[in-house]
Amino acid sequence: MDRVRKKVGCDGFIAEQYGGRGVGIAVLDTGISPHIDLKGRVLTFVDMIGGSRTMYDDNGHGTHISGIICGSGADSLGKYRGIAPFAHLIVLKVLDQRGDGNTTDVLKGLDYVIRNKDRLGIRIVNISIGSIPKSNVKEKTRLIKGVEEAWDNGLCVVVAAGNNGPTPMSVTTPGISRKVITVGSGETGIPSGENGSRSFSGRGPTPYCIVKPEVIAPGVQIRSCAAAKDGYTVKSGSSMATAVASGCIALCMEKYPRLSNAEMKLRLYERCVRMDMPKNQQGWGMIHLHSLL
Repeated sequence: MDRVRKKVGCDGFIAEQYGGRGVGIAVLDTGISPHIDLKGRVLTFVDMIGGSRTMYDDNGHGTHISGIICGSGADSLGKYRGIAPFAHLIVLKVLDQRGDGNTTDVLKGLDYVIRNKDRLGIRIVNISIGSIPKSNVKEKTRLIKGVEEAWDNGLCVVVAAGNNGPTPMSVTTPGISRKVITVGSGETGIPSGENGSRSFSGRGPTPYCIVKPEVIAPGVQIRSCAAAKDGYTVKSGSSMATAVASGCIALCMEKYPRLSNAEMKLRLYERCVRMDMPKNQQGWGMIHLHSLL
């Protein structure tokens, strides 16, 4: 995680001064395991799939995402600490053990977040999931309306661009929404052991001719919490980049607690660093934490 902090411009001073204190982040994913790095981080766990009251993650993706956002690094003596290690999580399991789900469960999760955002201090919604925009258009429209309703209720919705690149118009739903902050991976290829070496991050424009993603963040070979009580695993994808972005936004919201979601989006626009990439691959550029704060 030290490598990730350097890539987003985070030095030791920022890491110690800000940690996302008081910022609640809703994670809609495959759940969360009771990993030692996540002890005390989870304020609420809601299982939209099986109704369990005990937190679990039968896939591992959600635990990895949660560790990137706010893992304490306890199992690695601080080496693999998350971006915002003092933020708190509201975890909603909306995907099953294969990482599959349906629009209804995601919408139920978003509805829970909207209804409980003030009580639980939720400021950010991390959605590191997506579907191909051309399939089942009616369901995709419902999903876009769901994330936009969350945005209209003042939540900063951060969504993955998907891993269907490098072709144009490959950003997944709900990342094609014009309102949400869509995040792509700042690296151009996945190592050969992870789906082959290719430029994987979803690219715009959207079917509505909107430039996407808005920003990019590190997303290749990110080491974070494994789906167990301890240990780490490495994963790559725009999902990981989205979690990095959510953590950075949490730090910014700690420093500037009155920032609205629209103001946060404008701040990203003004303070990202342009990379040597096409606009529809990088949007406004790489998140840079020094500039953001």
